[in-house]
Amino acid sequence: MAVPLIQQLRVGAYIMKQRLQRNERYPLVLMLEPLFRCNLACPGCGKIDYPDEILNRRLSVEDCIEAVEESGVPIVSIPGGEPLIHKEMDQIVAELVKRKRFVYLCTNALLLEKKIDLFKPSKYLTFSIHLDGLEEEHDRAVDQKGVFKRAVKAIEAARDRGHRVNVNCTLFNNAKPAEVSEFLDFARDLGVEGVTISPGYAYERAPDQEHFLNRRQTKELFRDVFRRGKDRKWRFSQSSLFLDFLAGNQSYHCTPWSNPTRNVFGWQRPCYLLNEGYAPSFKALMEETDWDGYGTGNYEKCANCMVHCGFEGTAVADTVKHPLKALKVALKGPATEGEMAPEIDLSNQRPAIYTFEEFVAEASAQKPETAAKEGSSSTAAAE
Repeated sequence: MAVPLIQQLRVGAYIMKQRLQRNERYPLVLMLEPLFRCNLACPGCGKIDYPDEILNRRLSVEDCIEAVEESGVPIVSIPGGEPLIHKEMDQIVAELVKRKRFVYLCTNALLLEKKIDLFKPSKYLTFSIHLDGLEEEHDRAVDQKGVFKRAVKAIEAARDRGHRVNVNCTLFNNAKPAEVSEFLDFARDLGVEGVTISPGYAYERAPDQEHFLNRRQTKELFRDVFRRGKDRKWRFSQSSLFLDFLAGNQSYHCTPWSNPTRNVFGWQRPCYLLNEGYAPSFKALMEETDWDGYGTGNYEKCANCMVHCGFEGTAVADTVKHPLKALKVALKGPATEGEMAPEIDLSNQRPAIYTFEEFVAEASAQKPETAAKEGSSSTAAAE
């Protein structure tokens, strides 16, 4: 597992503190989404389908600091959109690093070489760069040729300047185990600290709805990949038990509160993957969200989800609770043969509710000063 020891110790101490305080629900990673605007239009992405008046909104530096302080998380993941479009991103990162938060800046890397010198290398900062496979596969996934080569060049530039660099990879149902294995070999040899790997979530607004994995397909794909990975020294930036879950060996329920999301609308309910309304504060999100109404087995939109931002928190909590089980998987790797863990029953899940158009119409009708109060402090156009 390619997670620095200081981060493991700090997060472990944080979790133990929560358990001693008898907190059943607590955040682990803040998904800080300061803008939706992106310089790519990936067909599997459902995060950018907004009109310009929303795409041009930004969280301010102050908004971001307030969200981190309010939630108290040890780790901050900054996705988007494309975070490097934000003109104050270097200031946001600097303020979070100063507060000793572990920051994962998620980027497609198209702007990274241009802006790399705005960021100082730190054990608290990791550039998490999007690569969905080798050149042909990645360029197809982002629907633009040449992106893979630019991303790899940016990875090398960041690495050579002393930055921590991670790769995040999303797999779909057209992924071939042999090609995924070759990609993981490539990432290992590229010298990144590790790979964050996950199946894609079936965003309802994604242009491509044909290539999302169901849970059975996910488990079979990862078993095949991990079977090929014996003795190949791949490094993952994830807990061993989450990888074991992907291979079908753990019956986990998601813990959406472990990865709360703050974006230009507020605190998103219930998680980064689903937009089912917003809370005005982190306290309201935690206390007023009907958490039992979501998750695999509870809600139709969650039926096939096995994404890390929903289940990594569950796996980390299980690791703290059962360290020997986690150590065994870390040493031997996920089981790739035999019976899989029982699947969650879907027979009682509630049907999906679709309110996107209604929500966007309401959000677009807000006056600029109202939007600013709700965390949309800048409407400057993207670079």
